Amino acid sequence: MLIINQLLDIYEVRKPELVPFNNYARRLIAWLGVVTLEHVPRGENRQADALAKLASTLAFPDHETHVPICRNWRQPLIDYLQHGKLPNDPHTKTDVKRRAPRFIYYKDTLYRRSFEGLFLRCLGENEAKQALEEAHSGICGAHQFGPKLHFRIKRMGYYWLTMVKDCMEYAKRCHVCQVHANFIHQPPELLHPTVASWPFDAWGPDVVGPSPKSSGGHLYILAATDYFSKWAEAIPLKEVKKENVVNFIRTNLIFRYGVPRYIITDNGKSFYNNAMIKLCQKFGFKQHTSTMYNPPANGLVEAFSKTLGNVLKKVVAKAKRDWPERMEEALWVYRTTYRTPTQATPYSLVYGVEAVLPLERQIPSLRVAIQEGLTHEDNARLRLEELEALDEKRLEAQQRLECYQARMSKSFNKKVCLRSFQEGDLVLAVRRPINTTHKIGGKFVSKWDGPYVVQEVYSSGAYKLVAEDGLRVGPINGKFLKRHYP
Repeated sequence: MLIINQLLDIYEVRKPELVPFNNYARRLIAWLGVVTLEHVPRGENRQADALAKLASTLAFPDHETHVPICRNWRQPLIDYLQHGKLPNDPHTKTDVKRRAPRFIYYKDTLYRRSFEGLFLRCLGENEAKQALEEAHSGICGAHQFGPKLHFRIKRMGYYWLTMVKDCMEYAKRCHVCQVHANFIHQPPELLHPTVASWPFDAWGPDVVGPSPKSSGGHLYILAATDYFSKWAEAIPLKEVKKENVVNFIRTNLIFRYGVPRYIITDNGKSFYNNAMIKLCQKFGFKQHTSTMYNPPANGLVEAFSKTLGNVLKKVVAKAKRDWPERMEEALWVYRTTYRTPTQATPYSLVYGVEAVLPLERQIPSLRVAIQEGLTHEDNARLRLEELEALDEKRLEAQQRLECYQARMSKSFNKKVCLRSFQEGDLVLAVRRPINTTHKIGGKFVSKWDGPYVVQEVYSSGAYKLVAEDGLRVGPINGKFLKRHYP
C-alpha cells in the first residue's frame, strides 16, 4: 500500500535507497501508457505471495537441467584415422592412439566396433540428445531406467563417449519416471523411541473406529495408553468431538493420575484445536503431534488399539452390539497381562501388587492362601513393604524398557537408508498415502505429487513443504518424500 501511494504522489519517498526503484517504476508506467494501480490484500493474492517466498527458499541447481554430453570427442579420432594427425597434448595423444584401433572412418562417418562385433555409429552432442529422447520417451520409448536405456541405444547401433553416464542422468531427471516410480520402503531416519521415566509421565490418546454400531449408538473408542506402565484407559463414543476428547483427558487422565509431562496425538481436528491448547495451558503440559499419515509415530496406542480390538471381537455377542459393555472387561484383561517391554503387568507397576483374579478365589493360589492366614496387622505390614519396594520395581521396569527399546532400535536401524533434505530442496511427496493404500483413483494415477519446496525442517525427520501455488503441506514424515531432479 505504501509503494502504491508513493507512485501516486500521495506519499513522499524518504528512503534514498528506494528512490531508484521508484524512478524506474515511473518510467515503466510512462512507457506502458494507461496503468491502474490497485492494492490487493495478501490473503487474496496467494500466488504472488507464494512466488515472493519461493524466491528466497528455492535452491536452483547450479548446473543446467539438460544432460551434459561430451563435445567434439570425435574430431581427434577422425583426424588420426583420416590424416594420421595427433593432438599436441601428450596425454590426449596417448589416449587417441590407444583407442583408435576400435574405430573406423567410413563414408564421412565414425564407427566404433563393439565387443559383440557390431559397428556402432558415433554421435555428436545434438545427435546424442535426440537419441536419448527418442529411445527413452519417443514413439517406441518405454521410459526405461539408465542401464536398460543404455542397452537399448546400443542395440539400435549408436555410441558416444559418455553414453552410460548420460543414460543414467537422463532417466533420473525424467519427470514422468519420477512421479510414477515405486515407493521407497527403507526408513529414512534412525528410530527415535519415546522415553518416559515414570508412570503417567506421557500419554498417547487415539480414536479407534468406526466399530459396529452398538445398542446404545456408540461407534468409536477413545483410548489412551501410558508410555511407561502401559496402563490403558478407554471410553465408547457416539461421535468424535473435540469436547469429548478434552473432557476425556481432563476427567479420565488428569483427575485420576495427575498432570502428565506431555501427550502425543495425531493432527486430527478432534485432537489439535483451540480447546486442547487451552487445556494444555491450564494444566501446564505439552502436546506433541505426529506427522500426517504416520501411525508408527504414536505406535504404543496403535498397538493397544489392535490388542483391544482383538479381545473385543472374541468376547462380543453374535450381533456385535454389546461391545461397550464388554470394553471394561477387555481393559482389565489388558491391564493384568504381562507386557514384554517392561516384563511386568501394567497393574503391578501402578499399584505395586498383582491383581487378584476370579480363578484365584475359586481355586485359591499360594499368595491368596498365605494372605488369608495373616492377621490384619501382618497383612498391613506386608502391604507397606510391597509399596516401599514399588519404586525399585519401577526402576527395574525402566531398565528393562530401555533395553527393549535399544534392541528394537538396533533391529530397525539395520534397515535405514539415510535420506534427509534441507530448506529449499525440491522434493516429491507420496500422493495421499491413505489413498494409495486402498488404490483409489485407478492404476494409472501417479504415485508421487510435486514438486514441492522444503520450507522448514523439523527434528526427527519431519518437513514442512510449500507447493508452486503457495499451498503449505505438512509437517510430513521424510519417508513419504524423495528428492526431485529437475
